Amino acid sequence: MHETRPIASNARRMRLLLVLPKLGIVLLLAALLSLLWLLQHNETEEERSALIKDVLWLEQNLRFHLNGNEEQLQQLAVDLATQPDATGIFRTRAAHMLKTRPEIAQLLWLDANRQSIDELPSGSRPADGIESAIPPIAGKYFEIAGRLGKPVYSDPYFATSGRAHITLLAPVVSERRLTGMLIAIYPLDSLLGNLVPWWFTEKYRVAIVDDNDIQFATKTHIEGSTSQSYQIPLEPPGYGLKLKVSSYPSPGNSLQRLLTVAIVVLGAGVFWSLWIVRDLMRKRTLAEEALRAEHAFRTAMEDSLTVGMRARDLEGRITYVNPAFCKMTGFSSDELVGRTPPMPYWVPEEIEETFAIHRTVLAGKAPPDGFEITFRRKNGERFQALIYEARLIDGNGQHTGWMASMLDITERKAAEELARQQQEQLQFTARLVTMGEMASTLAHELNQPLAAIASYNTGCLNLLARPDYDPASIRPALEKLGVQAQRAGRIIRRVHDFVRKSEPKRAPCALGEIIEDCLGFVEADARKNQVRIECTIPELPPIAADRLMLEQVLLNLIRNGMEAMAGTPEKERLLKVDIALGESELRISVSDQGCGIDPEIRDKLFSAFFTTKPDGMGVGLSICRSIIEFHRGRLWAEDNLRSTSGNGTIFIFTLPLEAA
Repeated sequence: MHETRPIASNARRMRLLLVLPKLGIVLLLAALLSLLWLLQHNETEEERSALIKDVLWLEQNLRFHLNGNEEQLQQLAVDLATQPDATGIFRTRAAHMLKTRPEIAQLLWLDANRQSIDELPSGSRPADGIESAIPPIAGKYFEIAGRLGKPVYSDPYFATSGRAHITLLAPVVSERRLTGMLIAIYPLDSLLGNLVPWWFTEKYRVAIVDDNDIQFATKTHIEGSTSQSYQIPLEPPGYGLKLKVSSYPSPGNSLQRLLTVAIVVLGAGVFWSLWIVRDLMRKRTLAEEALRAEHAFRTAMEDSLTVGMRARDLEGRITYVNPAFCKMTGFSSDELVGRTPPMPYWVPEEIEETFAIHRTVLAGKAPPDGFEITFRRKNGERFQALIYEARLIDGNGQHTGWMASMLDITERKAAEELARQQQEQLQFTARLVTMGEMASTLAHELNQPLAAIASYNTGCLNLLARPDYDPASIRPALEKLGVQAQRAGRIIRRVHDFVRKSEPKRAPCALGEIIEDCLGFVEADARKNQVRIECTIPELPPIAADRLMLEQVLLNLIRNGMEAMAGTPEKERLLKVDIALGESELRISVSDQGCGIDPEIRDKLFSAFFTTKPDGMGVGLSICRSIIEFHRGRLWAEDNLRSTSGNGTIFIFTLPLEAA
C-alpha cells in the first residue's frame, strides 16, 4: 500500500514533466505558425487588392477604347446618310480607323438588303481568316440594330480560322429609314493584343471568357500556374463576356512554405523525442483507457442510431445487428445473430423474391441507390423498408461481408400515396370546374343538333302522313338527322371522357387527336368570344402520355388565352397552337395576344392557389405544371414578342419522345 503511493506520485511527476515541455513547444509552434499565417494572409490580401485595382483600370481602358470606336462608327454612319460623296467618306474614314484602331480587323458597309457596298480591307479572304462577307452570327443582329437605331454588339463567335470574334453593327438611317449598316469586326485576341499593355501581361494572365468559362482569347508573357483571379463583366459588348485576370504567385511564397515545413518538422522531431522517453506502462495505461473509451463511444453511438444496421458474412450469415434493427423487426439480437437465410423477418408469401434479392446482394450487384422490400415484425405486422448495402472491409483491407442500413419508410409511403390521391382529386375537381364554366356554352352547342333532330323528325312524320309521299324524299332528311345525332353524340362523348375519374396511366397516344378534341371543346366558346384559333398539326409519332391529363393541360392553357384577350379588339383576337418536333422532345406552345403577364407576378404564376381572376381557384396552372412534370417535361411562360397588339403571352411545354 505504501509502495503504490510513491509510484503514483512519480507517475504524476513524470506526466507533469512531460506535459510542460509539450505545452511550451505547442505554444511556440502555434505562435510561429500564426505569425506565418498572418504574413501570408496580409500578402495575399495585398496582392488581391492590387489585382482588383489593375483589373478595374484595364476594364476602364478597354471600355474607353470600345466606346470611342463605337462613337466614331456611329458618326461615320451619320455622315454616310447625310454627305453626298458617301463612298469617298467611307474609304477615307475607314482607312483612318483601321490605321489608328488596330484592334479592328475589318469594316463592312452593307445596304438595307444586306448586300455589300464596300469593305476595308477589301479582298475575298484576308490572311487572318476573316470572311469579307457579313459574318453569319451578325445576320440576326442586323434587324435588331436597324429597329433600335443605335449600335449593337453581337455574340462572340469563332471564324473558320478558329479565332474568336465579335462584331459591332451601326445602322445608317436616312429620314428615319434604314439605308444601310456599318459592321466592325473585332478579333478578340487582337483586342487584347493591342489594348492590354506589355507591363500588364508581365504580371498577369488576361483572358476573355463567358459564363460557362469558355475561353475566347488570352494574353500573357509568363508561364506557370496562377494563384488567384478576378472576373469583371466586359461591358460593352456584354452577352455574358467577362474579363478574367489571373495573377502569378510571387517568388517569396516558396520560401514561406519551406520555412513553415521546417518549423513543423522541428516540432514533430521534438515531440517524437519526448514520446520515446515515455514509460511502457504509460503506453499500456493509455491504450486501455482508449480502448474503454472507444468501446463506450461505439456502444452509445449504436444505441442512439435510428437507422437499422445489419452485418452479414460472405455466406449471408448475420454477424451483427444494432438496437434500431431489433426494434424495427421485433426480434432480439440473440434471435438474429448467427441465423442464415431464410430470416425470421422475411415475408413468407414473398420468400422467392426475397431470396433472389439476397443472392443479388451477395453477388455484389446491389443497387447503389438502395432497394425497397417488405418485411414483417415478430408480431406479424408488415412494414416497408429501404435498404442500402455496402461492402464490409476489415482492418487488413479484406472483404469480409456486407453491411446493410435499413430505414422504415412505411409512413413515408403512406404519405406519398395520400398526396398522390389528393393530387388526383384536385385534378378531377379542376376538370369539373372547367366543365362547369363551359356548361352554358356546351348546352347551347348541344341544343343545336337536338333542335335539328326534332325538326327533321317532324318533317319526316309530316311526309309520312301524306297519302302521296315518296319514300325516297325522306332519305335526305334521315341522313341529315343521323349527322346531327352523331354531332350530339361527339359532344356528349367529349364531356363524358373529360369528366370521368381515372388513375393516371401513361400509354401510347396521338397528340394530334388530343389537340383536335380540345379544339372541339372550345370551338363554341371561341365563336362566342370572337376568337380565331390557328393550329397546324404536323405528322407526329405516338407519345407515352396520359390522354386526359394532356387534354386538361391544353384546355386550361387555351381557355386562359381566350380569357386574356377579353379586352383585345375583335380583329386581333388570335390564338395560335404550334407544335415543333425536336430530336428528343415535342415542344407545344399556346400563344395569345391578350393583356400579358405583369413581371411582378411572373414568379408566382405557377404557385398553388394564386390567381389573378376574381372568381378563380388558383390551381389551374399549378396542376398543369404538375402534370407536365409527371410526364418528365417542362412548362413555362414567355412574352409574345410577335403579338400585333404589343402584348400577349406564350405558354410552352415539352414532352419527351420516348418509346411508346
